[in-house]
Amino acid sequence: MAKAMTSDARKKDTREKIELGGLIVKAGLRYEKRALLLGLLIDANRRIKGDETEKARLAAIGAEAFGNDGE
Repeated sequence: MAKAMTSDARKKDTREKIELGGLIVKAGLRYEKRALLLGLLIDANRRIKGDETEKARLAAIGAEAFGNDGE
């Protein structure tokens, strides 16, 4: 039973990573270097900590991008 739970957890983790990779593609960053992508994400994380206005602004941009393709 533990093995099945581990397998399910791994499948869920894999699915989540695939979805997150899809966000990179959707943002038009597919061909950028990994170091750049990680730097962008780390910088963004630092910038939005505690800044609810910036989080809302970025969430609106993302929601619009999802809306543009029916997702």
